[in-house]
Amino acid sequence: MLARSKASFAITRAAVCAGLVAVAVPAPAVAQSSDRLQRIEQQISALQRAVFPGGDERFFEPEIRPETALPQDSITQATTSAITDVLARLDAIEGQLSRLTAATEVNQNALASVETRLSALETASTAPVSSTTTGAAGAPVVSSGPSGVIAVPDDSRGQSAAQGNTAASGASQAATSASNGPTPERLEAVQAIAKPATGDAGDDEYVYGFRLWDAGFYPEAQQQLSMFVEQYPDHWRTTYGRNLLGRAFLDANQPRAAATHFFENYQSDNDGARAPDSLLYLAESMIQLGDTNRACIALAEFGDTYAALAAGRLADMYGDLGGRVDCN
Repeated sequence: MLARSKASFAITRAAVCAGLVAVAVPAPAVAQSSDRLQRIEQQISALQRAVFPGGDERFFEPEIRPETALPQDSITQATTSAITDVLARLDAIEGQLSRLTAATEVNQNALASVETRLSALETASTAPVSSTTTGAAGAPVVSSGPSGVIAVPDDSRGQSAAQGNTAASGASQAATSASNGPTPERLEAVQAIAKPATGDAGDDEYVYGFRLWDAGFYPEAQQQLSMFVEQYPDHWRTTYGRNLLGRAFLDANQPRAAATHFFENYQSDNDGARAPDSLLYLAESMIQLGDTNRACIALAEFGDTYAALAAGRLADMYGDLGGRVDCN
């Protein structure tokens, strides 16, 4: 600050001296003095720039002005615009997640409905529904093979004899019923049930047995299904036929004979479409026979071998049977 004051004082003295010289110099020297004054002014201007580097507007017009700061409104507007954009993108993401969640719930409900319908169609009264729907149901993922630890109790003939005479058992039951003399009304009702003719002889025989069972003619259904299983052991319907044959005996209050057919169906092909059903019906037969031990073995085998079905299509039956016996 002191250096600037001295420089300013020097400039003032130079200006005063220049003025005195101009007054004292004669007229012929005015032109020369004018040139000197112009040069002095230029030097003063240069000196001002050196003394006042900030460009003090009291002495000369600044060549470069400082940049004007952005208005606060512009800064606020820019910040607000960025936040608004982020919020809009978050809203879009939340909307997409909501739609995905809704679609997942719809698919889960649809799958549950399909499983329920497939289970119900097995016992449908019309043959076409039983043929197309139950046949389309694939076998679940199961273990490599049965454990073979479920022994089915039999009467005095023994278990092996009962298992080795599957077809004869059903035929004898039907023959006994026939020897008692069916009433004309029953014969007429049985004859009213039509046997299909689709070109697949094995499927036609099974469907006819299914129609007899569904109508409540259990002895006739036993005879028909026994004949089907014996004549078509390799048909894709055989697993259905063995299972339904066991149910025909079970529904006729013959749980011992029913257990034999259920066990044979599971043991013959535990990958079959109705093998898991037969295992549960085997447990049902054991419960009716009062054999809690074998019922628990069958339920444990089902839970280990068919875990997916235990929580899916057969969950209700599995839970009901488990609640009827104490397997602890």
